[in-house]
Amino acid sequence: MSALVVRKLSPETHRALRVRAKQHARSTEAEVRAILDESVRPATRMKLGSALAVLAKPFGG
Repeated sequence: MSALVVRKLSPETHRALRVRAKQHARSTEAEVRAILDESVRPATRMKLGSALAVLAKPFGG
């Protein structure tokens, strides 16, 4: 598993993360992981046909 260090986080942001973590009954670290997972992973997985249609659209497909 990879590790990530975030430097120069403002005190306000750190405080907001701690509050949000407490609201979700998890650690600040777990909250940050959840935020990152939600922001970079699609909510639903795109199926192959849909992906191909998106790729083909600029070419008149």
